[in-house]
Amino acid sequence: MRVFSGRGPVLLSGVVLASLWLCGCGAAGTPTTAPTIAPTTAPAEPTPSAAVPVVASTNVYGDVAERVGGDLVRVVSLISDPAQDPHAYEAGTRNQLELSRAKVVVENGGGYDDFVGQMLRGARNSSAEVVNAVEVSGKAPDDGGEFNEHVWYDLPTMGRLADRIADALAKAAPADADVFRKNATAFKEELRAVQTEEARIKNEHGGTAVAVTEPVPLYMIEACGLRNVTPPAFSEAVEEGEEVSPRVLRETLGLFADATADVLVHNEQTSSPQTERVEQAARDHGVPVVPVTETLPPGKDYVAWMTANVDALRRALEK
Repeated sequence: MRVFSGRGPVLLSGVVLASLWLCGCGAAGTPTTAPTIAPTTAPAEPTPSAAVPVVASTNVYGDVAERVGGDLVRVVSLISDPAQDPHAYEAGTRNQLELSRAKVVVENGGGYDDFVGQMLRGARNSSAEVVNAVEVSGKAPDDGGEFNEHVWYDLPTMGRLADRIADALAKAAPADADVFRKNATAFKEELRAVQTEEARIKNEHGGTAVAVTEPVPLYMIEACGLRNVTPPAFSEAVEEGEEVSPRVLRETLGLFADATADVLVHNEQTSSPQTERVEQAARDHGVPVVPVTETLPPGKDYVAWMTANVDALRRALEK
């Protein structure tokens, strides 16, 4: 997703840090005031003083880093509030300090969380090993064209990411390399169970037409063998924070009036009059709506979250 209902600032480095509003994923939007998100350290109990300091752009990547590092890491997720727009991020001095101390940094890349790179460039003497999920995915086009940067919905990418995080942690703490790699293997085993469910959906419902409000869940939808029938102009406008033309909006609403789309997958962390009308049209015509998010919901780890998303999609298709 490129935008929510607003855009947020990125705080660059220096002793005095000035807030600059960052346009998410290269999109234009109207600035709004976003809450400052205090960083959270994931381990609930004291960690060893020698724990490897890790900074992740969102709690999605923070959770994977925790799974790989266990109690041998101290993870700070810059964005962890599910109500926070990942594109409307306002960094603080404490965030900059944590980033300057990090030995490993995990970011999405692909224009999604550019504030991480900007802060890293301002961090003095930073030697952090940076793990970029889009680079790991290999999905970014060489020509710089449009692509879906929401690679955390692609389970094979997240498995490879766990291995890359393990390698990065091993450089910071060579004595614990075997532990990190063993944990990454265990994480990938759990992902395979979710991939099995995606394959089940593909086998039972492959080719079923679905609509989306924006591209956030498309990797999951593709893995399930489903067919995205959303007018590209609609999802692109929503992603860019632009107004949807009346013609395109009518075309999108018609997906439910004429029963073209059997399911709507809606990013509930974004809202606009156009997406609200589309969601209401789906409900009015008895089309199941599957909500998804960009950050971890409270009380769920990455695997539990993806499992819930796939299960919700399967239940909607069975209706």
